[in-house]
Amino acid sequence: MSGLLVWFLVALGLGVVVVRRRSFAVALVTVQALILAVHAVHDEWGAAVALGIRAFVFAAVLLLVVSRTREPRPVRPGVAPIARAGLAVALALTLTWLVPALGFGSRNVERGVLALVAFGLVAAATRRATLFQVLGIVLVENGLALAALQLPGSGSVAIECGVALDLTLIALVAGVFHEKIFAEFGAGDSAALRSLRD
Repeated sequence: MSGLLVWFLVALGLGVVVVRRRSFAVALVTVQALILAVHAVHDEWGAAVALGIRAFVFAAVLLLVVSRTREPRPVRPGVAPIARAGLAVALALTLTWLVPALGFGSRNVERGVLALVAFGLVAAATRRATLFQVLGIVLVENGLALAALQLPGSGSVAIECGVALDLTLIALVAGVFHEKIFAEFGAGDSAALRSLRD
């Protein structure tokens, strides 16, 4: 995978960290997943099919969740967009300094994988909107998919299919929780969960 394509995937991930609109963030992770699927066609058809199906399933489910849970007013994140971007970049840089070489052919791919994982963690940790927390999980999964595509041999298809299935189920369950939270509290704001008591 070319360095330019890896950094484009990273830029899309950073976009998810800073954007305000949920539908735009869903579009960004969908484009990421489709790029990964198209790239996989050159090496492994099985991984390409798994990634393509996952991209369309995520897009359909997440856009359905967005349309069914219209927020009466925007859920304000606890951290400003520029601060979220700074945290995401700082965590990505820290991971690239701390994590030893992963054994891929390209150091750019390794940095890209670590950046996507960092961006997903920051998106999930700093956003109060539950759908953005789900999108953080999807960002991490896209980073893991990029890593699996760089593994030599045919084992990457099995790994990619297994990871895609596991994290798709996690994201779907999280989407159901988002709808339940929205139905109960009238908003997808995770801060509302603090009011729950035994």
